[in-house]
Amino acid sequence: MPKTAPTDPASARCDWAKNDPAIAYHDTEWGVPRHDDPTLFEFLVLEGAQAGLSWDTILKKRPRYRDVFAGWDAARVARFSPSHIDKLLRDPGIVRHRGKVEGAVANARAFLDVQREFATFDDYIWRFVDGRPIINRHKQLADVPAETPESIAMSKDLRKRGFTFVGPTICYAYMQAVGMVNDHLVTCPRHAALGG
Repeated sequence: MPKTAPTDPASARCDWAKNDPAIAYHDTEWGVPRHDDPTLFEFLVLEGAQAGLSWDTILKKRPRYRDVFAGWDAARVARFSPSHIDKLLRDPGIVRHRGKVEGAVANARAFLDVQREFATFDDYIWRFVDGRPIINRHKQLADVPAETPESIAMSKDLRKRGFTFVGPTICYAYMQAVGMVNDHLVTCPRHAALGG
């Protein structure tokens, strides 16, 4: 006999959201379709910074990232000098990994190139899902893939355009974060709330 979904929204929440910052992020942001370029740039940087680390670590450092990355103004970040990057690498409030910080600056420059070509980064990035979210119907966390054909295609195209820290797995996490994919479990109230 199949189990019925729990009636308490907290108990039905996706199992990865286990602490207050993760729960708040899960309940208000994760999987919400985002179309504003500053937020799309923010998650591009944060997902790259997360590589090899836990998302909880990034959530704790997120406010400081906002401060030191110019409120996610890609044009300002693109102008960060080598000395500015060195200063960032001494800031304990962010992930102090030279490749990731330099990659964020390089990504800001590539981001601006995409905006010049497509008018907005939003117009560019949402093409990988034909402009609307992919609604998945996963029943357990183990069913959620690490990458998909869409994230592989996105990764390949971003790399061709000079972006770094954009492998297929990072791209899939990005797609989940900005709502290009609804990967809330079907038992989670957010799945239906986001059009599942």
